[in-house]
Amino acid sequence: MSNRIHPTAIVAEGARLGTGNEIGPYVIIEGDVVLGDGNHLASHCVIKRGCRMGNNNRVAEHAVIGGDPQDLGFDPATPSRVEIGDDNVLREYVTVHRGSKAGSVTRLGNGNYLMVEAHVAHDCRLADNIVIAPATGIGGHVHIDSRAFISGGVMVHQFVHIGRLAMIGGNTKLTQDALPYMITDGVPGRVRGLNSVGLRRAGFGREDMRALKQAYRILFDGRAELDDMLARLRALDSEHCRALADFIAASQRGFHRAAS
Repeated sequence: MSNRIHPTAIVAEGARLGTGNEIGPYVIIEGDVVLGDGNHLASHCVIKRGCRMGNNNRVAEHAVIGGDPQDLGFDPATPSRVEIGDDNVLREYVTVHRGSKAGSVTRLGNGNYLMVEAHVAHDCRLADNIVIAPATGIGGHVHIDSRAFISGGVMVHQFVHIGRLAMIGGNTKLTQDALPYMITDGVPGRVRGLNSVGLRRAGFGREDMRALKQAYRILFDGRAELDDMLARLRALDSEHCRALADFIAASQRGFHRAAS
């Protein structure tokens, strides 16, 4: 299947395209871009040099993918990339910036949905099936695990880690890691409870929910030292509680706690 390229689109000679791609009016694809198959690029979007994109992605009007990092010390001659997997949707005015060091990568996995005006900064790592709602800013070097939901207007500090199936409330300010399986909301962010709706939608059963509720009580009863809490979490008969303990133990910034 051949590509459908609108006559007003500009595709650089050095770009490599697969098959079945639809390139809309006034799209710009720079050199050193690799595009897979079946992608849809709507009018006026820009795919910058160094971008690698898989299959069946949809990039909406005026999105810019692979722009230079917003780093005052960045040299535009630095060779770095954006890598995007399959089946992602990047809506209008989304921006994703490339890595900030030579050979570095900003990476999006598969099945992510970035809504209008979402921004993903340099060197971020997004896993799979993440939703980022409008006007949210993700700072540099942020890691977001699979199936997290980040509401509109959220501001995420650089180097933060957002856990699997976390729910971040609208307009939240995240300066520390956001725990998996839980709702973090507010300015500053505070844990408000389990992400019960998201967990059930993800297939978590009654025993999973019971174990995570017990984990929540262990974490936020206010009477135990961290090492003791982690040991108690790992002692629970639940892979999810052990994953929660591993997330906390690996945290470099500390994690947002429950409101006192």
